[in-house]
Amino acid sequence: MAITLKEVAERAGVSRSAVSRAFTPGASVSRKMRERVEKAAADLGYHPNALASSLTTGRTKMIGLVSNNFHNPFFLEVFDLFTKGLQERGLRPLLVNLTDQTDPCNSVRMLRAYSVDGVIVASSTLPPGFSRAFRDANMPVVHSFGRYSETPHVDMVGINNIECGRIAARTLLERGYRSVAFLGGPENATSTQDRLSGFLEALADQDDVSVSYSFAEGYTFDAGRAQMQTLLQTRPAEAYFCGDDVLSIGALSAISDAGLSVPDDIGIIGLNDMEMARWENINLTTIQQPIDEIIEASIEKVTSALSGPEQAPEARVFPCRVIERGTLRPKD
Repeated sequence: MAITLKEVAERAGVSRSAVSRAFTPGASVSRKMRERVEKAAADLGYHPNALASSLTTGRTKMIGLVSNNFHNPFFLEVFDLFTKGLQERGLRPLLVNLTDQTDPCNSVRMLRAYSVDGVIVASSTLPPGFSRAFRDANMPVVHSFGRYSETPHVDMVGINNIECGRIAARTLLERGYRSVAFLGGPENATSTQDRLSGFLEALADQDDVSVSYSFAEGYTFDAGRAQMQTLLQTRPAEAYFCGDDVLSIGALSAISDAGLSVPDDIGIIGLNDMEMARWENINLTTIQQPIDEIIEASIEKVTSALSGPEQAPEARVFPCRVIERGTLRPKD
């Protein structure tokens, strides 16, 4: 049978409340008392019950990790880093899959039922209203990889997708391309809209450059491949900014199947710098999103919200840079 808190108290010769305080972070208890309780617990093989502790402290240490990008391998890397980072801080991630959901109410009800201490919305496609729904339910919330705003309604940590579109356009111009295109994800996704906006803005005064754009059904390999197959049926552009690495990899597959080569026939630049982009058989030139820094900052934001006074929401934006590989021709 499991060792109880009462047995530890009897072994240590202290009260049960003293044992409870000894295992409660931040509780008032002397070093000598804590060591006495910990020795008794170790002798008996006792381990604190996290759920029972939450009844005493009013904190579950659970953080809702909410996303809708489970089909995108990039977010598997994101989830890996988030769960590790939260667990290292003694927090417990509760992963919520929002695929195909457009109403945040169900997620709010679920996370309320689990009494989470805070919420991280990890998505570049969910509208800002999702994050605001958690805020309105009085849950500390951070939107990671969210849409940049100078006056955000909740804490936002990520990149400026408009600037990433500009970076992609400037990079293609530097390589001498004069027929360029944007191949984005879902048209209604904020990340798609912003990346296209920056791309078109940077090319607006280039009278000798032809520009086009199209959208895939999702940020997936199959969607990128299908959209590129459609584009190849007419006269394709010289180079494409694919608004995501996994779209780029799908596009590369379609180009190869059509008997064309990259970068000799068509150039490709992606965005994210996911692990697969570095594989030798892919070797994708892409715009790197600093996910380690974004995730670390997101976790810092949500943990500070749990322990400190409420502060005005702010946006923390990290710069991106081009990672040179083999899918664009060299500069002129």
